[in-house]
Amino acid sequence: MKSKIYLAPLRGFTTFVFRNVFSRFFRGTDLAVAPFISTVSSRCIKNSLLQDILPENNPEMPVIPQIISKDAEDFIAMAKRMGDLGYDTVNWNLGCPYPQVAKKMRGSGLLPYPDKIDAFLEKVIPAVHPLKISVKTRLGRYDAEEAAALMPLFNRYPLAEIIIHPRTGVQMYEGTPDLDIFEKWMQCSSHPIVYNGDIRSAEDFRRLSERFPRAERWMIGRGLLSNPFLAEEIRTAGGEWPEKRANSFGNPPLAVFRDFHNALFAEYRPVFSGTHHLVERMIGYWHYFADAFAENRKFIKNIRKCRKAEDYLDTVGRFLETEARWKA
Repeated sequence: MKSKIYLAPLRGFTTFVFRNVFSRFFRGTDLAVAPFISTVSSRCIKNSLLQDILPENNPEMPVIPQIISKDAEDFIAMAKRMGDLGYDTVNWNLGCPYPQVAKKMRGSGLLPYPDKIDAFLEKVIPAVHPLKISVKTRLGRYDAEEAAALMPLFNRYPLAEIIIHPRTGVQMYEGTPDLDIFEKWMQCSSHPIVYNGDIRSAEDFRRLSERFPRAERWMIGRGLLSNPFLAEEIRTAGGEWPEKRANSFGNPPLAVFRDFHNALFAEYRPVFSGTHHLVERMIGYWHYFADAFAENRKFIKNIRKCRKAEDYLDTVGRFLETEARWKA
């Protein structure tokens, strides 16, 4: 059985720039869910707000746009605008755990209110037809048992799929995913389920796929940023691909990563008005990239001091050429 692997939406990281460059260097990922776009009260939605999902900006990887909203009318307007761009599916973010979002009753902040979710879907789904709606959610905001009220609710609507991160919102990304509750949700759901959370190695994937043999759809975020070869490794370990296809057709992982990094830097350069913001963005990626390398503490300390593009490139170049030891 061929697994379908999704690139998860990481706000500020899995942008269209990243997705396009990633697709040129690494294989095995089928599609991406884009980071969420907030709705606006205006019914004239400008392309500048939709830059991340404009078709001309996404030639490499299939994308599902994502909306975060608690207002049905605003969601309908945004979803229809995305449909005008050619998308046939839009994802509703019901899982964002960050307090500044949740306290506004958006993302996971809506999960304690199944009546509001019910009223939202009842209004939205017929209004946007034939556009399909999928949902990305968590087990609840405060308590995993909140999922018990959500399962039958979702079953009443023709959702495209449900992406589940098996933590609560208040857990953020800490603690252990509740696989027992996820299993209950999967057994009770009448919709395709996508598992999302803590897949950092091919072994993690093997363990989870054995626990959930009916699962065919998997979403990976931090694991793919920390080891961009992960989808290839999963497919090779699972026998979907012959061994020679692993690691981008046999090229040395460190060399592939270096070329990927340099291409990502080059593609981001014209996006930012000044090099300071460019360097900040790239340093942010190293929060994940660093996990692929052994003994990286000195390098991370040095890179955080960089303010100019030249200093950043020099520091990264020296590390990748002389010090880096690939461990991912």
